[in-house]
Amino acid sequence: MFIQMMKLKKQIRFSCITLMFLFLEVVFASDMSGIEILQNQWAMKFVKIPAGKFKMGLNDFESALMEVPEAKPGALKDELPEHSVKLSHDFYIGQTEVTQQQWFRIMENKPGPEKFWSHADWKFLPVVSVNWFMVERFVEEINKLDTQFHYRLPSEAEWEYVAKAGSEDLRPVAIEELEDYAWFINNSGDVPHVVASRKPNEFGVYDMLGNVWEWVDDWYAPDTYSKNIRSNPDGPRKGFSKVRRGGSFHCPVHLVRPGYRAANKPDVAYEVTGFRLIAEAK
Repeated sequence: MFIQMMKLKKQIRFSCITLMFLFLEVVFASDMSGIEILQNQWAMKFVKIPAGKFKMGLNDFESALMEVPEAKPGALKDELPEHSVKLSHDFYIGQTEVTQQQWFRIMENKPGPEKFWSHADWKFLPVVSVNWFMVERFVEEINKLDTQFHYRLPSEAEWEYVAKAGSEDLRPVAIEELEDYAWFINNSGDVPHVVASRKPNEFGVYDMLGNVWEWVDDWYAPDTYSKNIRSNPDGPRKGFSKVRRGGSFHCPVHLVRPGYRAANKPDVAYEVTGFRLIAEAK
């Protein structure tokens, strides 16, 4: 009788554990519903972004300008005119910025302030203080090492499409909710934070706004949007500066917008600037 009771208790305990794991699997599946993710050997995750059309540029110039303190003549004009853009192919974009650990495993060096590398969570902080040329070297190296995927920086259009996540407003979330989705000067303590520690956008991508500026592939020109390139635009063929997007932990709110365009010479590195990649099957 005692043995039978012990067997019964064991069966009940096993059933409870099984049900618990089934419940967790259902919750996980629900959270990931509609989001397709691939992961490479360096634990970089990439979210599938569907092809589609969107409005690129600024659709509410007056509201955006009102956010800019002491706006200078010509401010934000490089976001005009708003125009329709078609991205004709699905693509996979980094679910987060490239982290310090991922950079170190590929490049075997530690750019940026030592304080970021000695942080308890150093592995999961976004890598910073990388100029555009350094990022290109990273891309070259990871492409040599990976036999499954080819990597590149996103175009300016691809980046903005993901950052807007279907919204046609100044931001994909209300400004009152921005602190839930982005690290910027209001909530960051003026330091970078572990990637994916705010809420993701509607595509399931983290940190498209705030935490660190992100290099994209395009050369910068103030009149890019007037060139009437409406399908898979990739920017000017040459220039003096490369575009960076998204704002950073150091930025005030008016810089933390999907449409805001900033640029630097490609040999300039700041401790507020990092990057994310696009992955394509080889």
